[in-house]
Amino acid sequence: MRLFGRNDVMLLGALAIALFIVFSGAIAHVLDYVREIEHSTGLQLIPALVILATVLIFHQLRERQEVHATALGAEESARQATARVAEMQRLVAFGQALARSLNDASIRDVAAAHIPLLVPGRGTWAMIRPGVGAITDGDGRDWVTLAAIGDSTVESREHAARRALGEADPVVGPSEEDVCFPMIFAGRPVGVLGVAPEPPLTDHQRNVLAAAAALLAVSLKNAELFREVHENSVRDALTGCFNRQHALEVMDGELRRARRSQLPLSLVMFDLDHFKSINDTHGHLSGDAVLAAIGTRMRAILRGSDLKCRYGGEEFLILLPDTPVSGACRVAEMLRADFEEHSVSWGNAKLRVTASFGVGPVHPGETDALAVMARADAALYRAKQSGRNCVRVAGELPALSAAQSVETV
Repeated sequence: MRLFGRNDVMLLGALAIALFIVFSGAIAHVLDYVREIEHSTGLQLIPALVILATVLIFHQLRERQEVHATALGAEESARQATARVAEMQRLVAFGQALARSLNDASIRDVAAAHIPLLVPGRGTWAMIRPGVGAITDGDGRDWVTLAAIGDSTVESREHAARRALGEADPVVGPSEEDVCFPMIFAGRPVGVLGVAPEPPLTDHQRNVLAAAAALLAVSLKNAELFREVHENSVRDALTGCFNRQHALEVMDGELRRARRSQLPLSLVMFDLDHFKSINDTHGHLSGDAVLAAIGTRMRAILRGSDLKCRYGGEEFLILLPDTPVSGACRVAEMLRADFEEHSVSWGNAKLRVTASFGVGPVHPGETDALAVMARADAALYRAKQSGRNCVRVAGELPALSAAQSVETV
C-alpha cells in the first residue's frame, strides 16, 4: 500500500518550491541570524540541522517501507485466508452432497462434480478397489473409476492406486505420478483419491484432499450398508428371492424399458408340485429346506440380471430381460430338469422335487404387468392340468422338440 502516488509527489515538490520562493527572504534572514550565533558561540548549527533533517528523512522513508511491507503481508494473509475459506466451503459442500447420496450412482455423480472443485485447474480422479460398491465400468477391470478429470489413463490410475495402498512396488527417485490419498474406513482401504502433482500442493490443500478421501470412504460404506438393508427388506429370507411387492415394481420399470428399447422381455411362473404332501409327510421344516434349495438352484442357473421372486408360498416368478419367448422356454426347461435331477436331502430321506412352469411373453409396447402375469399364470395352470412337471407357453410359439416338454396354450 503506497502512502503517496506519483502525482502526489509532484504536487508536494511544487508546493515546496513555491514555499521556498515565498519565504526565501525570511529564510535568508534566519540563515544570517544562525551564522551570527555560530560566529559568536563557535557552534556548528547548520551542519547539525542538515544531519538531523537527513536522518529524519531516512527515518520516514524506512517507516514508509515497513508500513508498505506490513500492508503487503496483510494483503497476502487475507488472500490466503480467503482461499482457505473457499476451499473449506467447497469441502463442506462436498460432504453435504455425499450425505444426501445413498447409492453408488449418486456418489459417482457427486464425486465427478465436486472433486475437481477442491483443487481447480489440475487433473483429479477417484478409484474404488475391488469388492467395494456396486458400480461397474463394464470392461471387466478390477478397479472402478468414480471420477476422472484430465488426460490420465486407466492403467496409470490403477498403478498409482495400487502403489498408494502398498500393492505395487514404490517409486524410487523423482516421480511424476499423481499424488494419492487413500480412502480408509475402519482401518480398511476402500479406494484412492489422486491429483496431478503440478503445481505442488500446499499443506492446506493436502489436508483438504485427505478429508475428502475420508468423506468418500464413509459415504461408500454408508451406501453399502444402505444397499444391504434395502435388499434385506425386499428379499425373502428363506429363498433369497425378492418379494412380490418389489417384483411388481421392477416389472413396471422393465416393461417401460423394453418398450423404449424394443428389446424382448419374458415372464416365467412356476409352482412346486405336491408341495403340501412334503409338509404333511416330513413336516414344515422339510418344506423350508426344499424352498431354500430351490432358491439356491435358481441363483446357480439364472443370470444376475434375471429377476427372481417368491410370489407366494411355493409359487415363484422369474422376469427375463432381453429374452424372447423361445429363450424363456429353454430357461424354464433347464430349471425343470435341474429340479428333477437334484433331490433335497432331509434326514435320511431324499425329497424329489418337481415343478410346473408357465411362460408368458411380453407383447411389443405392452406396459400392463398384470396382463403379462395373467398369461403366464394361465400357462402354469395348463401345465398342472397336463400332469405337472412340464413347461407350457401362453400364445403362439414355433414347434419345439418333444424332449423340451413344452406345449402352447
